[in-house]
Amino acid sequence: MSTPAPSARAVKGRGAVSNPAGRFEPYARVASDDGWGSLETPAPAPETRLIRDRSKTVISYNQSPDVPHDRSINPYRGCEHGCIYCFARPTHAYLGYSPGLDFETRILFKPDAAQRLEAELSKRNYRCSPIALGTNTDPYQPAEKKLRVTRSVLEVLARFRHPVSIITKGALVTRDMDILADMAAKNLASVIVSVTSLDAAIKRTLEPRTASPKARLKIIRTLSDAGIPVGVLVAPVIPAITDHEVEQILEACAEAGAVSASFILLRLPAEVKELFREWLQAHYPDRAEHVMSLMRQMRGGRDYQSEFGTRMRGTGELATLLAQRFEKSCRRLGLNDKRGQLDTTLFRVPPENNPQLSLL
Repeated sequence: MSTPAPSARAVKGRGAVSNPAGRFEPYARVASDDGWGSLETPAPAPETRLIRDRSKTVISYNQSPDVPHDRSINPYRGCEHGCIYCFARPTHAYLGYSPGLDFETRILFKPDAAQRLEAELSKRNYRCSPIALGTNTDPYQPAEKKLRVTRSVLEVLARFRHPVSIITKGALVTRDMDILADMAAKNLASVIVSVTSLDAAIKRTLEPRTASPKARLKIIRTLSDAGIPVGVLVAPVIPAITDHEVEQILEACAEAGAVSASFILLRLPAEVKELFREWLQAHYPDRAEHVMSLMRQMRGGRDYQSEFGTRMRGTGELATLLAQRFEKSCRRLGLNDKRGQLDTTLFRVPPENNPQLSLL
């Protein structure tokens, strides 16, 4: 097990405390004191850069047995929310960026996502199935307020009457209630709000640029009052940091109007494990080793299990106890009693997107 560099320190407003080279890069950079106290001088705050993503498709397909959907859309790559635990961080290495601070400050967006989506949905061989919006990075991160890529995607899905489920930590989702409420009335939309902690102090270091815990409860209440089905994703559950809050989170979310709930144990794939260790040393040095010891007890002696069936929930006695606590609370609160499926039978290609109709 490697030890974080002594120079690692928290960066205000960011989750990662370093910017290591990605695993595909030929060189790695290591900070070194030049004898003049250079490491004692805080580096300038990293600025966010928005970069156009020219991907030719927007729908990603998967065959994972661990997720309830086989397709998803991510309007953004990278995420300014800065959640230190984000399992999508390693994907930035494929782009030549660091999974550390680069992941939070080099945000790729898809300006023509709506047009690409229209083309994909209009194909004769397309078969409708619910799309998950925001499975890797948040569709309502700060850049969305200006760019409106997510809203343009929702507008297309609404015209095609295509079912969608959104996963977010962002309060901006309530901006699009006009679209979502109309779709929900036809059983075409649902929203899952991710809630990691009700402690604002933990949130500020763990997920620095996300909505506050109070704001997320307000999101649930606002969407629920508008007739939009809302679920809660308690994720990630971090032993000795947030695991003691599971019951309180479920109670608060159920009271706010959530109708379903699920959880995910902390995942530490690829570069995330080292970034998370650095975060622990910067914010919780007194319990850093204890947290990682508990993680290994829930991961078969390793920092992470990537196998299907175990990567989301873990294994061992502690993982079993966590699952039992969660299920017991859900039963007591009436969560997951009615888990309906979104309607796929209403899907149709609008006349203006259907070349066959233009021949009639």
